[in-house]
Amino acid sequence: MRNRRACFRQVLLASSVLGLSLAQTAHAQDETEASDSAKASEIVVVGSQIKGAKVNEALPVTVVDRAQIDAVGAVSGDELFRSIPQMGDVSFNSTNGGTSSNFARGDVGSVNLRNLGVGNTLVLLNGRRVVQHPGSQADGNLVPVITYNSNAIPVAGLERLEVLRDGAAAIYGTDAVAGVVNTVLRSDIEGGHVEVQYGGAEGTGLRELQVSGLAGHNFAENRGNFTLSFSYTDRSALDSTDQDFTASADKRPLFEGTRFEGATSLDRRSTLSPWGDFQTPASFGTVRANGTALTNASGQFHIQPTTNAGCQIGLGNGICVDDGNRATGAADRNLRSDGQANYPLSVIPSLKRINLFTTAHYDLTDDLTLFGEAGYYLAQTESVQDSVFSIGSIKMTIPASNYWNPIGAATLPDGTANPNRIAGLNIPAAGLPVTISNYRFGDLGPTRVKVENQQTRFLLGLRGTFGKFNWETAGLYSEATVVDRQTGVSATALQANLALSTPDAYNPFNGGNLANPSGVDTTPSNQAALDAISVVAKRRGKTTLALGDFKISTPDLVTLPGGDVGFAAGVELRRDTQLDDRDSRVDGTITWTDTVTGTVQPSDLFGVSPTPDTFGARTVGSAYAELAIPLVSPEMNVPLVRKLEVQVAGRYEHYSDFGSIAKPKVAAAWDVVDGIRLRGSWAQGFRAPNLEQMNASLVTRGNTRTDYVRCEADLQAGRIASFSNCSQSYVATAQRSGNPDLKPETSTNWSLGAVLEPRFIPSRFGDFTFTVDYWQIKQKGIVGLFGEGNALILDYLLRQQGSSNPNVVRLAPTADDVALVAGTGLAPVGVVQYVKDQYVNLQPQTVRGLDMTFAWQLRDTSVGSFALNVNAARLLKYYRAPSPEIAALLEARDAGQINAGTAITGGGDLIRQDGLPKWRVSGSLTWSLGGLTVGAFSQYISSVEDTGLTDADGNNWIVKGQVTANLYLQYAFRDGTLEGTSFRIGARNVTNEKPPLDSGSYGYNGALYQPYGRYWYASVRKSF
Repeated sequence: MRNRRACFRQVLLASSVLGLSLAQTAHAQDETEASDSAKASEIVVVGSQIKGAKVNEALPVTVVDRAQIDAVGAVSGDELFRSIPQMGDVSFNSTNGGTSSNFARGDVGSVNLRNLGVGNTLVLLNGRRVVQHPGSQADGNLVPVITYNSNAIPVAGLERLEVLRDGAAAIYGTDAVAGVVNTVLRSDIEGGHVEVQYGGAEGTGLRELQVSGLAGHNFAENRGNFTLSFSYTDRSALDSTDQDFTASADKRPLFEGTRFEGATSLDRRSTLSPWGDFQTPASFGTVRANGTALTNASGQFHIQPTTNAGCQIGLGNGICVDDGNRATGAADRNLRSDGQANYPLSVIPSLKRINLFTTAHYDLTDDLTLFGEAGYYLAQTESVQDSVFSIGSIKMTIPASNYWNPIGAATLPDGTANPNRIAGLNIPAAGLPVTISNYRFGDLGPTRVKVENQQTRFLLGLRGTFGKFNWETAGLYSEATVVDRQTGVSATALQANLALSTPDAYNPFNGGNLANPSGVDTTPSNQAALDAISVVAKRRGKTTLALGDFKISTPDLVTLPGGDVGFAAGVELRRDTQLDDRDSRVDGTITWTDTVTGTVQPSDLFGVSPTPDTFGARTVGSAYAELAIPLVSPEMNVPLVRKLEVQVAGRYEHYSDFGSIAKPKVAAAWDVVDGIRLRGSWAQGFRAPNLEQMNASLVTRGNTRTDYVRCEADLQAGRIASFSNCSQSYVATAQRSGNPDLKPETSTNWSLGAVLEPRFIPSRFGDFTFTVDYWQIKQKGIVGLFGEGNALILDYLLRQQGSSNPNVVRLAPTADDVALVAGTGLAPVGVVQYVKDQYVNLQPQTVRGLDMTFAWQLRDTSVGSFALNVNAARLLKYYRAPSPEIAALLEARDAGQINAGTAITGGGDLIRQDGLPKWRVSGSLTWSLGGLTVGAFSQYISSVEDTGLTDADGNNWIVKGQVTANLYLQYAFRDGTLEGTSFRIGARNVTNEKPPLDSGSYGYNGALYQPYGRYWYASVRKSF
């Protein structure tokens, strides 16, 4: 780690020195654009490949410029993307994952335009594709998806962000279903600046330092230029104990005064704790001590404080043995573990991030230019997560020889009596082995997670002119890597240590914290045992993108009465790879054998399901063509048709793994009169299944699921009043498999809109622009799963009808399981061992919405210059047709065959559910006069329903909407000794709004909101 930190310092120092040296050679006092007006006319705006064409007027494009970026106060790409209303929820975020490396963890943010889901938005950098982040995680359809890491965007070097809110597969290919995001970096700069910013979240320990800069220099008599942007970020962690809504996993106090007050399902403390559940061989029957039953008939018992009711026999030190498993939903609720209050946990990890990007070009001749790009991103995060725990599908047996086993051997190997064996047992002198059923290694302390993300990008190309054609060709190689390390327990080492007959053996029978049973384990095993079983698990991921292209364009292929026809065409060849290299203790390389039962387990990392490595690669060849056709021009004097232009495009792609696909697009812009434009588009699109979806042999995922059969037993027995009070939740393991026969998801998009630029308003009042666009996207063949949650609901339904779901594999019922259903008429069921599922192309979905924007600019008046931008997105429809299996569950629930409190996912009307608010609105206002600038930004997110908290009538908890505002004040010195220096002070969320309350473990929805209130920052900038 010391070497890595030294590397950070060296790279930061090198980038700073380079930036300063470039700045010192500049002739201007501030950076200026070195490109001339001729080059500006060749700019390609996202949505078209035709240089110099204005066909983009037919397309809905949101442009976020530097002034708006400053108003947002964004330091990272994630913060910037969250400010755009058309962007959906951010499912890849720093609060996800916890102890599960099955999530994309670390410095990662996702891109989700239109809320269609990760993977439906194409991200470009300077007009070309970017490499995907290697880490995957399950989406709303429970399939692994990958995203471009928005935090890899060099925000400090951004010129603008272009968001095409329209399907564009016909121009750009796969993934552009919802639209395209093009990040345009500053280039051709003469001069530079260095900026230092420091900030922090009020009332928390979160602090953040950023050093950034931009420098550029012309050379060879202005025939060439190179421009460098750099930034370094050092951020401390945001701890769970910093704020009341994250301070405890027990959320019941936060809901006092609501209709969910007292709902036990809001107690999110883990049922897995140092107060373990254990089982002796069921074949032996009840274990007794002097006639007192220590276990039930299935051999189950647990450890608890003597202050809890039901002690059968004391073990000393304030703990005892009670028969059966802990009743964590009732009398033993205090034996749950509250990791958020104990350690504390990291809501946001600490971070060190470096982002470097350089662009360069050199005019070889007047008609031929060599250009290139190089980028480097490195981020390291460290977080504290909850301690290691067992999972139900993988059991470990403690030998009878274990020194601490209270039901172990009577005599130790050295001939002395076992001081820990309970007296008067009805078992053999050799003792009995004990299986760990549920246990958390609290004495190991929290899990430490360290994630390192790297991304590189290299591009070299040529562009020039040939006759009336502009042409360009380039080769691009980019790769992203992630190394995820976390502390864990080796099952083999644990098994060997548990076999010891000395005090050096690990002791799982010593309980936890007597003073606070939910608190930190204060009865740790000896350090030798902890050291012996501890390991560091490592997961590596890598994605690569290799791309070569050749494209030509001209704004005047031929001339029609309406004007010049623009044309573009191109070919592209790319190769994508994805590698998920799991730790050797997880991928089956290192297995472990239960020395008592002889059972071989494919995962040696205790508490982690086995997951084989996955590798996939594909080669894609494509060709496209585009026409911009002016049908009517102003000179033609056609009544009510001042101008009419049409865009026609098509693209063909051939994939090495599933075949070919071709998609068209048509768009049109009709200027009724000067200042009134109507526009519309129709397009087809597609998203290729990602490499993991097609190539994974086994994807094992553990998620906390509710076992509704057991909830029904509690309801029938009168132990709960409704399913909202059900505590029958535990980690259910899903065994999912890839499907090489998956087909692409296809889509049809259309939009209709209007642009108003009122000419009747005198220019002294500024420039006004209003836009409104109505859009719809229909998708077919969405890749998804039935889902383990739905599988458990189906099992619940079928068991009431006398059968069961064969894909839900359960353990044999124990005596506790039998007692659970006593008197209810229900048949006893064992705990779920795993659920089987496979990725398939599912039913279609339709998403419809409305976008509205307003822009006003007033420049150079006696009272200053003003710029106002308002952007609103209204989600009108989000309906996913349920599969036949899901439809059957919904019908059964409507018919009263299953409880209304069941959470069926995968179909129906999804508006306002979880991360799908109806409204998202943002606005920015900037005023400047002389060297003074004031900027403001405000954002509104409307309410959503929390589907994880449902009452007896099937109504969800409402997560309230939120309005936040940012404000900054900046002064730039224009003369004197401080010339070229500017100071800024600002605050994000100036009214200190907390994120709206949610029933999740952290008390807020991290996909929609930031987990802190007011954030202050100050910066100083020096231009050269």
